[in-house]
Amino acid sequence: MQVFWRIATTVFIVVTVASVVTASITSLAGSVPAWPQWGQNPQHSGTAVAAGQDLNRILADLTFDPFVPQEIKAPCNFCTHYQAPLIDGRDVFMEFKTGTYSGEQGWNTQIWNEKRLRWQNGQLLEQWNYVSDWKPDPNPFSVGSSPTERWGLNGWEPVFHAVLAGPFIYVPGASGAVWKLNKDNGSVIARLTPFPNGADFDPNTFVAGPLAADAAGNIYYNALRFDPTDPYGASGTDIAGAWLVRIGANGSARSVEYRTLVPDAPTTCTTTFSLAQLPWPPSPTATPPRGACGSQRPGINVAPAIAPDGTIYTVSRAHLRTRYSYMVAVSADLSPQWHTSLRDFLNDGCNVLLPPNGTPGGCADGATTGVDPATNERPAGRVIDQSSSSPSIAPDGSILYGSYSRYNFARGHLWKFSPRDGHIVATYDFGWDQTPAVFSHDGTYSIVVKDNHYDAGSYCNDKKFCPVAPPGPYFITRLNANLSPEWKFQNTNTFSCGFDNFGHLKCRDDHPGGFEWCINAPAVDPNGVVYVNSEDGNLYAINPDGTLKQSKFLRLALGAAYTPLALGDDGKIYTENFGDLFVVGN
Repeated sequence: MQVFWRIATTVFIVVTVASVVTASITSLAGSVPAWPQWGQNPQHSGTAVAAGQDLNRILADLTFDPFVPQEIKAPCNFCTHYQAPLIDGRDVFMEFKTGTYSGEQGWNTQIWNEKRLRWQNGQLLEQWNYVSDWKPDPNPFSVGSSPTERWGLNGWEPVFHAVLAGPFIYVPGASGAVWKLNKDNGSVIARLTPFPNGADFDPNTFVAGPLAADAAGNIYYNALRFDPTDPYGASGTDIAGAWLVRIGANGSARSVEYRTLVPDAPTTCTTTFSLAQLPWPPSPTATPPRGACGSQRPGINVAPAIAPDGTIYTVSRAHLRTRYSYMVAVSADLSPQWHTSLRDFLNDGCNVLLPPNGTPGGCADGATTGVDPATNERPAGRVIDQSSSSPSIAPDGSILYGSYSRYNFARGHLWKFSPRDGHIVATYDFGWDQTPAVFSHDGTYSIVVKDNHYDAGSYCNDKKFCPVAPPGPYFITRLNANLSPEWKFQNTNTFSCGFDNFGHLKCRDDHPGGFEWCINAPAVDPNGVVYVNSEDGNLYAINPDGTLKQSKFLRLALGAAYTPLALGDDGKIYTENFGDLFVVGN
């Protein structure tokens, strides 16, 4: 428990804290891992198999990313995505980074490892380490972002994410391949790739996003091949290749191109107005230029979701135009079922989610109510590479996905699709970088999302036309099956804290709006308790009625990346802060 004394907003307060105490581990049984993949299960519902323990103690603390001090100082300011800890009884599988850090323009000097850790005598001890040849998708420094389009990664480090399936762990590798390892001893069983005829060692092909597994042990993931001279199309170059890959439990490998999953995607797309034309839209009838769309491909950090009937759900976007994105359903044999555009549905832009036309942050006078000011069209949900949003599947088969949009202060939208034909059922006004958790109860289900109000301009970076909104409020929100709020839990902590080298906790009252929730994949236990981590450095447990159950400070405020967490089958909570893996429990 932390106790804070409010003296002055610029004064540091020092509190002595007890040393970390380890705890013994009970022998665990069960053939199904407690948390084998992104979002816990093939549907990515984030539901734990056991009730979470109380947040009384930090039971383990291991550094898995030693480069956080440099990453925090980088221009993107700690824009890093991490693997969810994979839990299998006493065993924990986690990414660990080694090598050297050479800045956002040179990620390739880092080395990604997968380690098996095991609880022994109350300590989490390394059993083996596998050094992968995987490298992240390119991040050319010459490519920048704009308020109208999102080119490339812009410093957002992609996720390296393994998956447990049966007696094996599958680890991302180079050139779009995966490594199949014996999970007990880490030995290599096979290198698996869908790219034959000499193309399987192409350095410009990448495993993009987390690996996912279905109940039968088949593995699914996305692979991308970039043009090395213009990987994200800043000069108009199309993507060189994009595939949904299926690795069979028997080791067979096959793939399907994304362009065949969305065969009717347009080739010419609406672009956006020029910054010289602010405020947008330039007139009520103005139309922006049109340009090449580029081929369809997945977002870089997307984990496919697999329904119980074997249907695979993923998202696709035009390589050059993020406003042309789709939810895609694919049969188990990789044949297309349906695809639904994220365009021409929303109508909440000018005069709705934005301030009134002609006022600061609002659209130009006379703008049509509801349009996106950047295009003067109905707003579009966007699949962007900086996000790790992945589909979740609800108990009734509905598909959930969180998209990006800038005009609503970068909050994006959560979408709900029908599994039968993909029609859009409902949306909610927040979707940025999240895979929602789904909790079944009382014959229905609820959906847990983060719900941040960012201190950002509305539709542009110009302070005259789009002044920055005040920070907050920041909520964890539970929605019903119709995407209507059931409750909101607000982060009201105003103190940023951190431990010094002597184990003292220093805090400063400097966040009057609270802290944003940095969780990108929350967890819910069987009792409906929600587990999330925040930018304030705390792990939170929220009761099923939306009240605070407990919180536990980890290491550092403003040291939280966009991270998932996991629960073991003994209820221990595995979370991340400042590049450390923390285990919290009784």
